[in-house]
Amino acid sequence: MVAHFGTRLRKGAMTTAVAAAAVAALSASQAPGVTTDGQGRQTTGADAESTPDGNGDGSATGNSPYYTDLPPLNTPVPAPTIGTPAATGEAEAGIPATVLDAYKKAADSLSASKPGCNLPWELLAAIGKVESGQARGGNVDAAGTTITPILGPVLNGNGFANIGDTDGGAYDGDSTYDRAVGPMQFIPSTWEWAGEDGNGDGKKDPNNIYDAALAAGNYLCRFSWDLSDQADLNSAILSYNNSTEYLNTVLSWLEYYRKGTHEVPDGTGTLPSNRSDGSDGATTSPSPSPSPSTPSTPSTPAPTPPKPSPPSGGGTTTPTPTPPGPTLPTTPTPTETVDHLEDAGTGALTATAGDTFGEQVAVRTETKAGKAVAKVRVRFTIVGDTTDATFTGGETVATVVTDSAGTATAPALVAGEKTGDFIVRTTVVGRTLTGLDYTASVTARQADTLVRTSETALTCVPGGEFADQVEVKATYNGAVADKVAATATLIKSADDATENDKGPYFKDADGNTVRTLADLTTDADGLLKLPKLYADDTTGTFLLRITTTGGATLTVDLTVAAAATPEPEPTTTS
Repeated sequence: MVAHFGTRLRKGAMTTAVAAAAVAALSASQAPGVTTDGQGRQTTGADAESTPDGNGDGSATGNSPYYTDLPPLNTPVPAPTIGTPAATGEAEAGIPATVLDAYKKAADSLSASKPGCNLPWELLAAIGKVESGQARGGNVDAAGTTITPILGPVLNGNGFANIGDTDGGAYDGDSTYDRAVGPMQFIPSTWEWAGEDGNGDGKKDPNNIYDAALAAGNYLCRFSWDLSDQADLNSAILSYNNSTEYLNTVLSWLEYYRKGTHEVPDGTGTLPSNRSDGSDGATTSPSPSPSPSTPSTPSTPAPTPPKPSPPSGGGTTTPTPTPPGPTLPTTPTPTETVDHLEDAGTGALTATAGDTFGEQVAVRTETKAGKAVAKVRVRFTIVGDTTDATFTGGETVATVVTDSAGTATAPALVAGEKTGDFIVRTTVVGRTLTGLDYTASVTARQADTLVRTSETALTCVPGGEFADQVEVKATYNGAVADKVAATATLIKSADDATENDKGPYFKDADGNTVRTLADLTTDADGLLKLPKLYADDTTGTFLLRITTTGGATLTVDLTVAAAATPEPEPTTTS
C-alpha cells in the first residue's frame, strides 16, 4: 500500500506548520512499524515493519487503503476557469452536521473519561476525512448510521493485509475474509473489543458515526497517550493505520481543521477522490459470489466469429493454444509457519489489589520443529467479567509483535479492586491455533501494623461521650496501607473477642447502639478515623479491638469513671 503523498502536492501544498510536522514525523518514523513496549505503549521502532507478514490486525483498520487527498492552500480563490472548478478551501472545510456533532460529542466524552489524553475533535475529523471522506460526505440518516454500508476492500492478501474472517460476516458481510467497516473503517476483530455505544441506543454499530467516533477516540487514547505531545500523537495515528504516508496525511488535515471549519448539511460534504490503492473507494457492499446457474439466452444471438482464412496451401489449421505460464510457488508468511505457542518464562502472576503485577505474560511463537518465528502478532486478552484488572493504559486487549527471538511480552497487568483469579489468554492473530491460558490472582489489600495517631488517654464519665475519636494508621512492610478493609469491635476481654453487651458504644444513623463496625476502609494515607464513642452507666476499663485484612490488630483501652469529687477546701479560723 503506497500513498501518493508526493503526487498529491498539486492538490495544494502544506502550510509551514504542517510541513514541519510531516518532516518531524518522517524523521521519527524511518521504520514506521508499531509495536508495544513493556509499559503497554505502542511505539515505532527499527525492529518493526509496516504490516508484518501482511496481517494488519494490530491496527484499527487492518492498514486498509485510505484517501490521500491533501487540504488545499489557504490562498485567495483563483479566477474562474473553463469547466468545473476544484472545491475551494471553504468547501473543503465544511463537515456534515451529524458527522461533526459525533466528533465533538466523542471528544467531550473522552475529556471526561480520559482527560489526560487531550484528544481534539479535529483529530477525529482528520481521520474521518482520510478514512471515508466524512462518511461519504455525510451520507447518514438522522441517527448517524450510514445509509449504505462503507466497506474497504477484501483483505485477502492480494495487495492488502491477509486477514481471514473473524466475525462470520456479521459486520462486513464477508464470511471468508475481513473488510474494514463504517465511517471510521474498523476491521471486525478490532471492533469486537474496541466498539462503543456513542449514541446510547444500546448497540455498538461500526456503521454509526456516533459509535464509530467514540470508539476511534478511545482507541487513540489507550496506553495513556497524551495527544498534546507530538510523539504520542504520532504513535496513536500510526496505531490506527501503520503507514508514514497515512500519518502525514492525517496531520495535514488536523492542522487544516484546527484553522477553522463550518457545518454543512448532511449529504453535501466534499468527497475526496484519490486513494492509496488507486481505486475510487466506491465499494459499499460485498461483491456476490458467482452462482453456477445456467445463463439466460440473450435476445440477440451473439455474432459468430469469422473463420480464419485458410493458408495458401489449401487445408485448414487449428490455432495452437498458448500454454499457461508456470505456477510460481508461494512463500508462506511468518504467521502461516506458526504451529504452536510456548511459554517464554512467565512467572507467578500475583498482585495485591490496586498494584501492578511484578511478572508479565511472555510467549514464544514456534514452528512445528520448535523454531522461533519473528514478526508474528500475538493477542493478549483478559478473559471474563469477574475481574477489573487491565493492562497498563486501562485496556483489556493488547496486540504485540514477536521480536527476533519469536517472543511477545504482554504489557504489565494492573490489578483492580476485585479479588480472586482471572485468565489472560494468548492467541496468534490470523491463525486458528490453540492458545495458552495464564491464571492471575489478585489478593486483598492488607496491613501488618496498626498504631494510634495520638497518645491521649481515652476517658469518659458514665452516660457521657468520649472527647477524642480513635484514629489509627495502617502500614504494610513499612509502607502506607491504603484502602485496607478493617473492623472495629468493642470486645468483652483480651481473651474473649466476642462483642461486649455493656460499656462504650457507637451510634448508627438512627441513634441506635452499635458495638461492631464492619466494612471500614483506610484512606489514601492509611488512616482510619472511627466515629464518636459514647458510654452507658457502667464504669470500668473496656477494650476496643481493630483488625485489618492481613492480620494487623490493635487493642485500645477505654476508661469510664465517675468524675472525681473535688476535695473540700480547708476552713480557716480566726
